Amino acid sequence: MRIAFGADHAGFELKDLLARYAAGLGHEVLDLGTSSAASVDYPDFGFAVGEVVASGRADRGVVVCGTGVGIAIAANRVRGVRAGVATDLFTARLMREHNDANVLGLGARVTAPPLAMALLEAFLTTPFAGGRHQKRVDKLDAPPPRPEGDPR
Repeated sequence: MRIAFGADHAGFELKDLLARYAAGLGHEVLDLGTSSAASVDYPDFGFAVGEVVASGRADRGVVVCGTGVGIAIAANRVRGVRAGVATDLFTARLMREHNDANVLGLGARVTAPPLAMALLEAFLTTPFAGGRHQKRVDKLDAPPPRPEGDPR
């Protein structure tokens, strides 16, 4: 599997660790930065990972900032991205099983490295269940519905 990784300054160390871990599991890694503790803007890296995943140049993405929230929001701005933040294994598995999440958000300031590695592995190995969940995922990927008479 080809996995795109991106992080801001708060997440670069955990991103590097996870990228090495994924490579050790046999995955191809695309490191989209950042590569130091110098202050950068998390949206830039969330967008970059989102674009690579949505275009098909990567099968999945991993984004890391202080909490995982801001960078996941940025990734979700790209049509076709379904990013979520996982803080426990149950959530990481259900993101895949029910939502077919294609980008994992992690918080370097709130997630210990051993847990982050376990979350990544769960995210990479859990298949999408399809079935009743497929119509919901299709709605996530479709333009939002507009109520009748909506002037937008």
